[in-house]
Amino acid sequence: MKTQLLIGIDLGSSSLKALALEAASGRTVALSRMPLQHDRLPGGGCEVGAPMIRSALSSVLRDVAHQLGNRVDDVRAIGCTGHGAGLYALDARHELAGGRAVASTDQRAAARAQSLAASRGPELLAEVGCQPWPGQPTVIAAELLGRDAVRSGALQRLMFAKDYVGFLLSGEIATDASDASTAGLLSVATGTWSPLAFAASGIAGLAPQAFGPLVRSGEVIGTVQPAAASAYGLPAGIPVAMGAIDLLAAMTAVRAEERGRAVSVLGTWCVNAVIGPVLSPGPDVASTVNFGPHDRRLYMENSPSSMANIAWLAGVLGLPDARAVVDLAMSVPLGAGGLRFLPFVNGGGGVTAGFVGLKSHHTRGDMARAVVDAVAALHARHTARLAAGGLPVSASTVLGGGASDTRLVRLLAGLLGHPVERCADDETGARGAAIYAAMSQGIDAAPLCAPCDTVEPDAGQARAHADFNADFNELITTMSPVFGHLAGHAPERAPAPATPIPAPVPVQQVEALP
Repeated sequence: MKTQLLIGIDLGSSSLKALALEAASGRTVALSRMPLQHDRLPGGGCEVGAPMIRSALSSVLRDVAHQLGNRVDDVRAIGCTGHGAGLYALDARHELAGGRAVASTDQRAAARAQSLAASRGPELLAEVGCQPWPGQPTVIAAELLGRDAVRSGALQRLMFAKDYVGFLLSGEIATDASDASTAGLLSVATGTWSPLAFAASGIAGLAPQAFGPLVRSGEVIGTVQPAAASAYGLPAGIPVAMGAIDLLAAMTAVRAEERGRAVSVLGTWCVNAVIGPVLSPGPDVASTVNFGPHDRRLYMENSPSSMANIAWLAGVLGLPDARAVVDLAMSVPLGAGGLRFLPFVNGGGGVTAGFVGLKSHHTRGDMARAVVDAVAALHARHTARLAAGGLPVSASTVLGGGASDTRLVRLLAGLLGHPVERCADDETGARGAAIYAAMSQGIDAAPLCAPCDTVEPDAGQARAHADFNADFNELITTMSPVFGHLAGHAPERAPAPATPIPAPVPVQQVEALP
């Protein structure tokens, strides 16, 4: 009997990847990925062209099909996942508006988001589980496409990254609760579209119909159409299943909810999350997501502030990649001789990046160490925020590209103060998408889950880690009024709220991730 195959596709914030798994064993039998080159624009713009997305999708799927050979006919279903938020808007021709997608790290709508937060932030937080932020699809669309975008035809449909991939394959437009709720568009209490969120969007005429119907993860939305089959090298007629936002897909891949584990994703974004019961009153966390189940919620503390900082430093220092930055950082002791870094190169909530305590004797190694320390410390800070909200985070699994570097994971374990599990497989999002494909066909997903191992903290550094955490948290708290001052007085920004940004700084929201 032929072994059934499942394909998972992950449109991340830095690359597009696809894999094929054997349904019976969970073994990866084909894998392909392609980096996505983003255009960095004045004012904080971050875009990727539609031709690049289509080309990358064609390249990875054709490569997977080539690796499978005749076994491509055994593909039973395809699932899709992708980074959250950002802007995937279709115009009247059903092409990406302006010929591009906008990343969730785009900062051009920062003033608009800040103004909306000042006027309606608490109201929206209570209704949809998060405050306004620059990477929200509606905020970006209002900023870049304008108030009359719906009437003019510049914006006819809105979707998320995974849904755009599903649309390219099947021609169908639909989404799921995890993406819609993370983007602040669903009532966190009921899981239905929020009239308040749409009224606050700043786009006249925008309605839930723009996103298509809400479909549960693991349900078929359509099949691979003949034109897509020809473009992507796949047989026509393969069922395409609704997936979920990349964070939830990755958590599904490691059975995080089933095993009661929180996750920290060392990706472009600093993502820290746990699935827990509905709490009343709700915990004071950055985002509460209603992803479908009536009695469970996804709780998150996140900002666009993780491996993106290390990638930025690699470029500045002329190093080949993030691992080279960690190599350089580990040549210097924890604390970098008093040098500290604020890891906000992609902004978020009015904050900005910078070195603090820089002196003439500090070296490139000190700078690298300060950046690496700060990235890990921000994950620990966010996790502590979840714990303060009464959520179960004592058992953690580390995911994302940074999880492949044991040194970085051990540093995070030290700052958390307990061993962590890590999944060094950076394809957990795509694997989770393949699991949704399996669900759509009634296939047992248990064999498809990703393997993990355990990383112990350095016991001899326990006191140093605790002291560093305290120092880092004090620095962030101390800088909070400074961020508030800068946000309120920079000429290109809207007026800030009358009160300073509270501590901890609300660097909120999720994307996946990559």
